[in-house]
Amino acid sequence: MAEREWFDTDYYKVLGLTSSATDKEITRAYRKLAKEHHPDTNRGSEEKFKEVSVAYDVLGDAEKRKEYDEMRRLGASGGGFAGQGPGSGGFNFQSGDFGDLGDIFGGLFGGGRRQRAQRGADLETALHLSFRDAVKGVTTTVTLPSADACHTCGGRGAAPGSGFETCERCQGRGVLNDDQGPFAMSSVCPVCQGRGGRIVTPCPTCHGTGREPSSRRVNVRLPSGVIDGQRIRLKGKGNPGSQGGPAGDLFVDVHVASDNHFDRRGRNVTTSVDVPLTAAMLGTAVEVATLDDPVTLKIHAGTQSGTTLRVRGRGVPASGKNPAGDLLVTVNVAIPKKLNKEQRVLVEKLAKALNEEVQ
Repeated sequence: MAEREWFDTDYYKVLGLTSSATDKEITRAYRKLAKEHHPDTNRGSEEKFKEVSVAYDVLGDAEKRKEYDEMRRLGASGGGFAGQGPGSGGFNFQSGDFGDLGDIFGGLFGGGRRQRAQRGADLETALHLSFRDAVKGVTTTVTLPSADACHTCGGRGAAPGSGFETCERCQGRGVLNDDQGPFAMSSVCPVCQGRGGRIVTPCPTCHGTGREPSSRRVNVRLPSGVIDGQRIRLKGKGNPGSQGGPAGDLFVDVHVASDNHFDRRGRNVTTSVDVPLTAAMLGTAVEVATLDDPVTLKIHAGTQSGTTLRVRGRGVPASGKNPAGDLLVTVNVAIPKKLNKEQRVLVEKLAKALNEEVQ
């Protein structure tokens, strides 16, 4: 997340909330907006969905939210240095927040700039699941883009045999001092952009970056009962941090395929079974498919079409404090669409015996 965007964007407003919103209110607002603007159900809303997801990425993380609120507070009071973000060493004379004094006075008196630990970037990916895997839970892998040290230059960024030329403006320090009476204010060197110099001949493979694209596989364990559109956060599975900083997080957007025989109602799995008219009238036993082994259900005489029978424990498996769901089976009584002459006579006799009028 760019620090400038933290200053410019009111993530609370994006979610339709105020800065006093509770964690539950933030989560509730995100889920509502994510469902409303999900690209799979609302084409053309990709940008809004991304905006809502970014807002929740910040406000849904207690540590990030604290840093975001502090940055916005400093920005509003005019106390922070332009371009500085959380943990950057900025200070506010009005509030008495002097940040990291070692960094501040190191800059004031012309000392070298100390590299601070930086948290790795968050990543997001999509994971498509079958209906069964979503109900039962599954451990799978996702492939993420990564970057390794360039095999040609070993991560130096310079072509083999080439070197690094020291910046003449800052003499390799990366900063310039501006005398202000008793103090020496430092600023990033505009020539080398704080790098202290430049690569004479960039590596032809990585073009001077020192990194080349690669990929890595991350194990993802999804609990039983995940639903379509749910976002799973895997802490520390994002990009690695720099200078000893922590890794970012990985956000997995779950997409669940529909099933030809089963559906979901909360933690219950639903299905249906067709029963002949005479069997429903006289009673019978039918075999019903489940997500595991089939079960046999007793259909009592006189069962009406639309009746729902319950098979306990055959829905979403128990997990944590969530009890196991059930399998709900709806009985569909199949009525013949056409009768021959003999069948019609028999049905008319039955109707007469039941004192039912037939026209």
